[in-house]
Amino acid sequence: MDVNDFAETEIRGPWDSSQVRAFLDEVTIPMRIGVVASSGRPIVLSVWFLRDGDHIIGATRPTSTLIKCLTRNPECGFEIAADSLPYRGVRGSATVEIEHSSGARVLDELLLRYLGSLETPLGKKLRSQSDDEVSFILKPSRLVSWDYSERMA
Repeated sequence: MDVNDFAETEIRGPWDSSQVRAFLDEVTIPMRIGVVASSGRPIVLSVWFLRDGDHIIGATRPTSTLIKCLTRNPECGFEIAADSLPYRGVRGSATVEIEHSSGARVLDELLLRYLGSLETPLGKKLRSQSDDEVSFILKPSRLVSWDYSERMA
């Protein structure tokens, strides 16, 4: 990875860009992503993610609520943080691009990261439906970290 990752992103909180990268690469928890629904109301959805340079990527069905919302409005908020001690994480805002040609590849990477194999029952089921899978690419404009590890020790 390039040491200039997140060079164009405003970073706030106790972590620098290398600590943000390390956290995003280390955790295998879903990302919560906030988007605007067709009703005009905000909703929060949980999805698996990977860091790819200074982007955060995921994959889903092209008919998913997430893709429908992002097609209407490519701006989102997101948070990657565990619900257990010590409380620490990253949240931010981003513009999202939808990529129609790389969804199946990204899905395979997500399955390996979160399940450890492409051959689990869930992995096989998701891969059997991955022909039209799309990827979404978050390009963060702002990242805010927090880490209460020392305080909660």
